Amino acid sequence: MNILIHPTYFPNIAHFVAIVRAQHVAFEVDDNFVKQTYRNRTYIYGANGKLLLNVPVVHSQKNRQKYRDVKIFNAENWQSHHWKSILSAYRTSPFFEYYEDELQPLFKQQAEYILDFNLHCFETICNCLQLQVNTSKNEDFEKQPQDKLDFRYLVNSKKEQQQPFETYTQVFSSKHNFIPNLSVLDLLFNEGPNALNYLESQTLKPL
Repeated sequence: MNILIHPTYFPNIAHFVAIVRAQHVAFEVDDNFVKQTYRNRTYIYGANGKLLLNVPVVHSQKNRQKYRDVKIFNAENWQSHHWKSILSAYRTSPFFEYYEDELQPLFKQQAEYILDFNLHCFETICNCLQLQVNTSKNEDFEKQPQDKLDFRYLVNSKKEQQQPFETYTQVFSSKHNFIPNLSVLDLLFNEGPNALNYLESQTLKPL
């Protein structure tokens, strides 16, 4: 199975469920950037429940801007804020220390473009999962892909489908119950080496 999907900021569970089943992953990089999507946001499980981590970007004065051309607004100290939020949420999780050294450098080095940063995050997560993925970047925008399953709809955080994902133990689940489809970071820190088995055992509802 070949799929077409957006590179997103620390992809959520649904993204990775699609990716682990694919023989080849084509990343959509030639589309227009749309605000309030997973292109520059992710959700983790904080002490007060679902917590948004948003990467600030430089918005063009033009009506449309290609995803590949969008720059990160690094004047804000967002990396430090995100890492502190992750520490606060997951330092007591079973496997945080196991992956901390691989992930922390992502929040120390500034990246210029959100697309490049997302791809770097994806590679790091794949290393943590010990997951090998055959990937490429789409050269041209395909409105209706002919040879790939289209999972680009998963980038839309506002019209998200509820997926039938199995529960796993989360740090604050005793307070706020299970929260599904968070960033893969949540799964990684709570399930560790079992995270890949979890992803492989889940299914996505068809669009």
